[in-house]
Amino acid sequence: MRSAPSVRGGLAARTVSLLLGLGLFALAIVLILESRLGLSPWDVLNQGIARHTPLSFGEANIAVGLTVLLLAWALGARIGLGTIANAVLVGAFIDQILRSDAVHRLAGTPLATRVALDLGGIALIGVATAFYIGAQLGAGPRDSLMLVASERGRRRIGLVRTALEGCALVVGFVLGGTVGLGTLAFALLVGPSVEASFFLLAESPLAR
Repeated sequence: MRSAPSVRGGLAARTVSLLLGLGLFALAIVLILESRLGLSPWDVLNQGIARHTPLSFGEANIAVGLTVLLLAWALGARIGLGTIANAVLVGAFIDQILRSDAVHRLAGTPLATRVALDLGGIALIGVATAFYIGAQLGAGPRDSLMLVASERGRRRIGLVRTALEGCALVVGFVLGGTVGLGTLAFALLVGPSVEASFFLLAESPLAR
């Protein structure tokens, strides 16, 4: 499908969809993190920052999100409730989930289990994105920066997205973030995961 679905209902229903999406997004990141197989480019950066500062992984996520949000705003991006919520809440949810001892034990499970965690996390990213974007309350900081940079620089969105992700990956790797087969799997599978989730939400009674 070519466009994102829109969740049915008023502001209250769409706010619930936004919060559900952000919570699932945080859970997905934690599953990928605990697989120890490699993170997404932005989370490689977040982990690298956390390893060189007093910030936790979730707090680094918030710091990067707010920095990107401010940069996008300075370049003229429209900032909505969803933009701010994404920048702040995903990192906060991550730290809360990581407080569970059961979550940390996942890293010591057999390889087959950790592969399942990684793939499950990528699939959940798609579901989370569908609910979050479907709320129609504003793009996230990174997507906002991508859109405004593409418009300002008159470059294709795909090229700008690749450049941003590449920069985050390189800086994160230099700082010691985890890069591995999971990083490649994320790059290859997250697009189809999001597209499939958009389709399923659009075909459900939850969508307009």
